[in-house]
Amino acid sequence: MKRFVIFIALACALVFASSAIAEDVIKLATTTSTENTGLLDKLLPPFEKKYDIRVDILAVGTGKALKLGERGDVDIVMVHAPGAEKEFVSKGYGVNRREVMYNDFIIVGPERDPAKIKGSKDVVHALAAIAVSESPFISRGDDSGTHKKEKALWKDAGIVPKGKWYMEAGQGMGQTLSMANEKRAYTLVDRGTYLAYKSKIDLPIFCEGDKRLHNLYSIIAVDSARHKKSNYLGSMALIGWVTSREGQEIIGEFKMGDKLLFHPLAIPQ
Repeated sequence: MKRFVIFIALACALVFASSAIAEDVIKLATTTSTENTGLLDKLLPPFEKKYDIRVDILAVGTGKALKLGERGDVDIVMVHAPGAEKEFVSKGYGVNRREVMYNDFIIVGPERDPAKIKGSKDVVHALAAIAVSESPFISRGDDSGTHKKEKALWKDAGIVPKGKWYMEAGQGMGQTLSMANEKRAYTLVDRGTYLAYKSKIDLPIFCEGDKRLHNLYSIIAVDSARHKKSNYLGSMALIGWVTSREGQEIIGEFKMGDKLLFHPLAIPQ
């Protein structure tokens, strides 16, 4: 009898949660790479249909996404800067951080390769060669996860990039790639966005494979204890979805041609 009562209570709780979720909208702040690649167009509609809910997307750099979460302007964030994410959680802004997927960063540039870095697997050496030769380099310059990674790599190289050769776009990854293509410059880009834009640009890959170029994406719910109006139930449902077998299979099957843009991590394929 006791077990039956518990079962009924849990069933009622789930029904209540589902009805609460169904009436709401989830505000998701995420990186430009997840939108530019088209991944969210595949990943979110099945979730929205299953829960009868709408996910409003704000595609911004990781730094801005986390700031939106800190202020309670969004319910959940999907970003790619592990250090900043852990600080976001430790300061009480976010809960239930889950690793979702990964790809890697690469350095691309003009065919003539003025810095002579073709085939490099040492990203620090490649950046040093770009700086020494003062070859044009376009930075995101927007406090995104890519920009944070780039700054960390320059620091590893012992270089403070400055001068006419170093330009900041202050734009998303797609726009930065287009700018690099126009100015025949090098840039750091996540492989997923590069593959999505490859047919639109003429920038071959010159540096890849360094373990320092690993690019991890995580999802974090905004802490409802701090922001009472946050859609916590919806956020937890979305976290459950993208880390479920079904969500992970969508990520694992999302390709550009025959190239996988992101590798699922919550449930390895």
